[in-house]
Amino acid sequence: MMTDTSREAPTPYQLIGPSDSGEVSDLLDGQNVKDAKHRLQALIAEWLRMENLVVLTGAGTSVTSGGKTMANLERDVLETVNEATTVPAGVVKDNVFKIIEARKAESPKSGFEDWLSFLVNASHLATAAASPFSGVRWKGTANPTQADVAWVVERAGQSILSECALTLPEAPASGSSQIAPHLSFLAKLVARESNLGRAHLFTLNYDTLFEQALELLGIQYFDGFTGRADARFDPSVYGLDIYYPGEVAEGRVRRFDKFLHLYKLHGSIHWYVRGDELRARHPDLRPFRDYRALTCAERAAKLDSLAKSWPAVGILPTANKFAQTLSMPFAHLFRSFQIRLSAPQTFLLVLGYGFGDDHVTRIIETALINPSLIMLVVEPDPKSATIERIRRYKDLGKRAFVLTPTDAAFAAAKFTHATFDDFARSVMPDVQWLEDFLRLRRFEQQIAAGLKTDTADGART
Repeated sequence: MMTDTSREAPTPYQLIGPSDSGEVSDLLDGQNVKDAKHRLQALIAEWLRMENLVVLTGAGTSVTSGGKTMANLERDVLETVNEATTVPAGVVKDNVFKIIEARKAESPKSGFEDWLSFLVNASHLATAAASPFSGVRWKGTANPTQADVAWVVERAGQSILSECALTLPEAPASGSSQIAPHLSFLAKLVARESNLGRAHLFTLNYDTLFEQALELLGIQYFDGFTGRADARFDPSVYGLDIYYPGEVAEGRVRRFDKFLHLYKLHGSIHWYVRGDELRARHPDLRPFRDYRALTCAERAAKLDSLAKSWPAVGILPTANKFAQTLSMPFAHLFRSFQIRLSAPQTFLLVLGYGFGDDHVTRIIETALINPSLIMLVVEPDPKSATIERIRRYKDLGKRAFVLTPTDAAFAAAKFTHATFDDFARSVMPDVQWLEDFLRLRRFEQQIAAGLKTDTADGART
């Protein structure tokens, strides 16, 4: 008789958190693949049954769908802006970009957010109606005008948003282990008992991958906007829910199962401003499907033709994000995040976020005072500074955990375990509804293929 030796292999995961003794340790240490998976899924299933479920996602959840880390985004945005044919005379590479590089040389910790912050602040100081400044003096010999600086800020924003115009595959593959991770994650997220509170999904991403997955799965959601054709921001919708009539004889209503609340903390590529109102309308993403495969010069040319007709609003990844979040709608969204984390019996699941946004991290750390909050951070790099941060949280109680690969598993296959994809497909407990959805999609594909064959045969006859 053959045995499955892979199940006897050591688990590729670590679950770092407080043990019964109060010391921080690996709760999966010494367990094999099978036993560790059972224990891990049992813990996650228990946490997912807590009354208040809050999810926070960052850039890491979009990487396999074409999204980029901050370092790669910085490089591509800078090079694309520099390749634009409409670059003003004062914004040549030896001027503004040289200033930025010099600033980074003076402050080694400076990065993409820092130099964007300098530009945004300089532009604001000289253009705000109440500002006493008429301009900003730059270091060195470069002297770009305010119009030059404003152009860089606008084009950098257009480039960032274009990089985030991601498209989810329209149909999943044949097996649940191969479908888009957003589909698997959301299907499992909403498969909660009907007597539990609704899931609250907060995302820092500009892209609309979650919205696309929700619509493909048929999951209803409120995202802070009312209306369909020309939606406007109305935070009161977060206080609503969806029910459907039961049997007439019963005289009762029942709660719709597949539903959640979605919050875009940093804005979205489908938001825009009309007058004094924030509106939402999903743009056609097809023109951007090949954008990330183009050279920087080709991207710059494409922006010239597309960006002018594609108004959008979002918070640029700058250091002054905290100040920007004080105004609507961001003030309400961040207040909602804080309120949800302070509710009793809360499970906070963090995916694809490296704790790099101070204003978000401060809210999380403040929420750890909540005695009934449990936090699980999924981190694919066992050497990440995030893990040491979670270790420090032990002083706040037995509530902060991090799922990460073992050093051996990471060395054998980097960024394979404890990624968003791996967590959504392999770690989260399976649900029957996802399998039923996949079976339906396969049936639809077979019917569509049969119709195409019949049409082609008819055309030949």
